[in-house]
Amino acid sequence: MATAIASASPLFLREPEIRRGMELLYFAQSTLARATEARLGEMGLGRAHHRAMYFIARHPDLTVSALLSLLGITKQSLGRVLNELVDRELVETRVGERDRRQRLLRLSATGTALEQELFEMLREHWSRAYARAGQSAVTGFWSVLEGMIGEEGLTRLSGPHD
Repeated sequence: MATAIASASPLFLREPEIRRGMELLYFAQSTLARATEARLGEMGLGRAHHRAMYFIARHPDLTVSALLSLLGITKQSLGRVLNELVDRELVETRVGERDRRQRLLRLSATGTALEQELFEMLREHWSRAYARAGQSAVTGFWSVLEGMIGEEGLTRLSGPHD
């Protein structure tokens, strides 16, 4: 496998080029998952816990329904993950100020420290890849990912609303 940055063919919509992009995306995701896997495993946590903690960290006082929307998972799956995070005192919940039925989510001090530790493990991979590719390539990469996510996904990412 080549280590040099490959240039996309001018025929980038052909099957080989699309398959190459898919292959790179799969391997990149596996690399990122492995970077935090051991630390999460030490705590008996997995990727779902990490994803929940990431979005709760990015949006303190996030509602459960907004987190459900962001993650695109079932209420039952999220319930299991959140219960474990709350039981381990990584996530705190409180009732909403306007709507007492809402549960607002926030990382505890311990949860914040763990999320930051996991982020630092991933930052190294992202920083190295971004520096190697350069600013215009990063912008192009974001554009490709935004195109894959589509308008509905981008709306979810623009900020949780309830």
